[in-house]
Amino acid sequence: MFRSLIMAAAAVATCTPLAFGAFEDGPVMPLPDAGERIVFDVYRNGDTRFGTHALSFTQDGQDLLVNIDIELRAGLGPVTVFRYEHQSTERWREGQLVGLVSETLKDGDTYEVSAQSSGEALDVQGMAPEDGPISLELPLSILPSSHWHGYRPGEYDILNTEYGNELDVTVEYLGEEMLEADGERIPARRYRLISDLTVDLWYDENGRWAGCEFEARGQTVRYVRRADPLEG
Repeated sequence: MFRSLIMAAAAVATCTPLAFGAFEDGPVMPLPDAGERIVFDVYRNGDTRFGTHALSFTQDGQDLLVNIDIELRAGLGPVTVFRYEHQSTERWREGQLVGLVSETLKDGDTYEVSAQSSGEALDVQGMAPEDGPISLELPLSILPSSHWHGYRPGEYDILNTEYGNELDVTVEYLGEEMLEADGERIPARRYRLISDLTVDLWYDENGRWAGCEFEARGQTVRYVRRADPLEG
């Protein structure tokens, strides 16, 4: 069971769309304001809560900084038998990702990714469990796998913020529906991201990330956005 949770955690870190309007390369949703915060409670197999996924947005001069903190744990009584952590900071300038640092604790191993814009490309250094060190030059228009910014429908590559490799994805728009979020049910648009796993993502009327759900080896993982992101 806990091996399946590890697979699910990978999807959490690599699991947006669209603001309700036209899209271009780069972020699809309007950039959040400095001081905004989004927090999800993460559940598995119904109502078993096993962690949180938090995003906070701050301003640094002309740049938007996005800090992401994922903490997932499961146990048998007082004993922790599963632990997954992912922390990253993204730096955005004029709608493009210009810098990234991340650290992931997964299955007892630690993985680090760094990315920096050279002005002509995004230089990425990372590490994959099977392939070893990664060194890539990616287009400045590439989106990271952090979901808050929105993905346009189609087939293309995104940056895996867990390992630093490229992910081939297909994104489909599935329509509008009601979603549990913010302590109530809200209208949201649903998208499906197909890669190593299939992930469903929801976005609210303002284009903000509102929910997520996927299955990994028999485990259903579900995100529920908090009404008050400051509550414990």
